[in-house]
Amino acid sequence: MTAIRNDIVFAAYSRVYTLMDSTIYDTLDKAHEFKTKTILADESLTYDEKSEVIKLLNKDYDFFKILYNEGIKRICENCQNECLATLYCEYCVRNYLKMNFSNWTSGNGDIDDLIQKCQLETLRPDMIVEWIPYNNLQDIKYLTKGGCSEIYTATWIDGDYYEWNSKEKQLKRFGNQGVILKKLENVESANRNWFEEGKSHLTINIQNDHERETVQQLKKHDHMDIDDDDDVYNNSNFHSEEQDDLEISNGRCHIEVKELLPPPNFYNK
Repeated sequence: MTAIRNDIVFAAYSRVYTLMDSTIYDTLDKAHEFKTKTILADESLTYDEKSEVIKLLNKDYDFFKILYNEGIKRICENCQNECLATLYCEYCVRNYLKMNFSNWTSGNGDIDDLIQKCQLETLRPDMIVEWIPYNNLQDIKYLTKGGCSEIYTATWIDGDYYEWNSKEKQLKRFGNQGVILKKLENVESANRNWFEEGKSHLTINIQNDHERETVQQLKKHDHMDIDDDDDVYNNSNFHSEEQDDLEISNGRCHIEVKELLPPPNFYNK
């Protein structure tokens, strides 16, 4: 197997979305076929690199099928439900997360309910909202100050979920993973508006193919917002970037939230 040039892979992945005319390839199947054929015909990619890009496209295909409830269904070999995804079963993933509800808590009923709701609407295994206990983070180091929030780096022990293992009937984790932490101070003293804005942010981005959101408790009255450090530093060819603000309801400051947006010309229903 030849060495895979990750920057070339992500550039090709982004480029194929830019090349696709969604007015012509106006169904999921047409769009996926165009993208796959374009990658296979790309002479700048090695065989292994083409395979990597197609893996990404297949994940997107499953995601959009579930999001739009469109496409041919299959009978899951484990739960016997009719599912749309081919690389996993959306029902098995959600049931797995549901069975784990009793094994974690944020200590706040509203936050627990929000995270559980997001998990029950999960669209793919590598974009799951989670509560991460503080003891699952190590090597926490101060990085900088952004707006009113302090920014830290850390290693997330075990990392986030990345795929569903249908044989073992469980989600698999990435392994130790570098992350960026944004500290949200005095969360418990903020009024209901803060929670509602955070809820809106999570609800919107649970349907964004390129946004993963996780939260965890740092201290009793502070919370942290977590991003994959690769998302923050290394994906300039993979995503366009946009800085949004979430206003803390006490009015004293804003929290900068980095959103990773899909390339232009994504298939639009």
